[in-house]
Amino acid sequence: MAAAQPTNAMKHEQQPLEEPIHCPDHLDGVAYLYGHPLLNSLSPPLHHIVYTTLGLNWAQIPLSSVHGTSETYPPPYTRSPAIPKYLASIRSNPKFVGSSVTMPWKVSIMPHLDDLTEDARQAGACNTVFLRPEADGSRSYVGTNTDCIGIREALLQNSAGEASFRNKPALIVGGGGTARTAIYVMRKWLGASKIYIVNRDAAEVAAILEEDAQRNPNPDKAPLVHVADPAVAAALEAPAAIVSGIPNYPPKTPEEIQAREVLRAFLGEAPAASAESFTGVILEMCYHPVPWTEIAQLASTAGWKVILGSEALIWQGLEQARLWTGKDVVAEPGLVEKVKEEVARLIAERVPSKSHL
Repeated sequence: MAAAQPTNAMKHEQQPLEEPIHCPDHLDGVAYLYGHPLLNSLSPPLHHIVYTTLGLNWAQIPLSSVHGTSETYPPPYTRSPAIPKYLASIRSNPKFVGSSVTMPWKVSIMPHLDDLTEDARQAGACNTVFLRPEADGSRSYVGTNTDCIGIREALLQNSAGEASFRNKPALIVGGGGTARTAIYVMRKWLGASKIYIVNRDAAEVAAILEEDAQRNPNPDKAPLVHVADPAVAAALEAPAAIVSGIPNYPPKTPEEIQAREVLRAFLGEAPAASAESFTGVILEMCYHPVPWTEIAQLASTAGWKVILGSEALIWQGLEQARLWTGKDVVAEPGLVEKVKEEVARLIAERVPSKSHL
């Protein structure tokens, strides 16, 4: 019998998955974006604005390669090198200044670094590697999680400040890394009295609760409350802030539909007061491929102020830049405005946002 001919998918998988890690000679400093997929990342252009404004001959380089063409199946995607190759490269590179870390490496890279910040430990993930000079002249490769700062600043910069949230409930939608990070933010910086969790998968919520008990034995911490019944949600004290960390897919399964109904109950009805009177704020972390999601529309209709996830992207990126450059980039005249304009332009090029945002 003749051997079966390889399918497009088989040909795709047979392609080399890695290319050499490079550092262009003309650069004085190089930051990497490590992970995959990276085809739509806004991180390199964000950091380009920062470096240009500061007069630095630096660049952030996506550390992955495109594989496949428009005719292959699955469609083109990116792959990044394995952790040992990545770490060996950055440790031997005198021009290395720092790295963003994204999926699938945000958790698995943590044991391989020299140290972790409390933000990384409590969030349970590392999205940033920065260099810390040591007394003996060496440098340590430290992992942190600037998504914490991104969520914090997105909420604080688009509200009346910490007083808007202190001693009031918060709500987290989802059961992944964003949920864990948001829980930490709500406790450490925003002073939430309790934190509701709404998610389609009860097992994911159980894992969060178990991890939280191990990481945070303090009995006085804001409790986590899994809410799975719309009637229960409607009777609870309303949250002042919501962070939604789920993809923008219409709910289909019974569990997804139930979770969406619980969220609707928390959102409630639009207030009878003026259009300027918001029920609370919701940070919709999903901004790709469209910046205005179904959840954003539901919240807006119910009278909530919607903060786009691109805000969190911007502030976490600025925190990365602070760690890598050692400069207070937020205080640099005009820099934040330039970054916001560039991110808004790039998002608008892909899919126009709501006209009123």
